[in-house]
Amino acid sequence: MRLIDIARVVRSKNAGPLHLTFDLMFADRANYDRCVQSPELNAARIAPLYGVPADSVRIQPYPVALAVKITLPRLAPAGSPGDRDVYGAQQHVPLLELEL
Repeated sequence: MRLIDIARVVRSKNAGPLHLTFDLMFADRANYDRCVQSPELNAARIAPLYGVPADSVRIQPYPVALAVKITLPRLAPAGSPGDRDVYGAQQHVPLLELEL
């Protein structure tokens, strides 16, 4: 099952000018647990989707909110030449097809 099939919200945004953060939010505990317990939700799997080193990807579950936050470095600082998404709001798309 893909992330897009079980998450209620998958979004991205800036976490300062040098990082992106992704919010994964779930409507129920079963889908949250499925995501958090999946061996595919790891830095080694996510890093290549964004062209960053695996050791720079941080994954933080928030069980009380049924949410997961993923933070990684941007390839170009927000607003700099070469930056294609100054707000980081369209960077979540590669995660949508992540098989869990």
